[in-house]
Amino acid sequence: MHHKNILLLSRTTRHHERMRDLTRVLDVSIALSLPETFSQAISSGREFDLVILDVAGLDEDTLNTVDSYVADNGFIPMLLVQDEDKLSSLRMPVQGRNDFILSTASAAEFEVRCKMLLWPGEESAPADIVSVDNMTINLATYQVYIDNEPVDLTLMEYSLLSFLATHPSRAYSRETLLHRVWGFEYCGGTRTVDVHIRRVRSKIGPQVSSHIVTVRGVGYLFKL
Repeated sequence: MHHKNILLLSRTTRHHERMRDLTRVLDVSIALSLPETFSQAISSGREFDLVILDVAGLDEDTLNTVDSYVADNGFIPMLLVQDEDKLSSLRMPVQGRNDFILSTASAAEFEVRCKMLLWPGEESAPADIVSVDNMTINLATYQVYIDNEPVDLTLMEYSLLSFLATHPSRAYSRETLLHRVWGFEYCGGTRTVDVHIRRVRSKIGPQVSSHIVTVRGVGYLFKL
């Protein structure tokens, strides 16, 4: 799965937290727009792969503007969010690959519907995203985010963190980590593991670093 950009157009902030949650489980970036700022969002030079339209409160002129934008850009897929009591008035676009969802739908359903529009045919691909508290690891792009902000890790720091996070609840000795992370050709001592653990902890912050537990006399464990 490749990184995708989503534009949410809504008159309210009721789905903003849901958007933040989506960035923790999918490899996506989110842009938030009001009807009044929609023209600025689409003229920013950023290309969007999905438009999520919270229909509540949007007037006909705004809906027509969105229709024109998605049509002029190769019929970008749209996900329409509708309140259940207004479902009978839902107006689905005739062209393009689109879907709708109730505003009360679960986070799991919201995620699946977005995935089906963003990565058609790849919905069952192995997840490339690991999320722990406010940290997201993108295993496909070798990137780590804390509160959606990128963390500047060296390759070995990233490799150590991603290995521990993808092999949780098991203690690994320093020697094992040297073999699994640095490789069999590494000739340095086990102290380098401690140094890298210390650097990783300092960069990812106290909330996530509390998951990296020192097991006395053994090594390290990533606790969920």
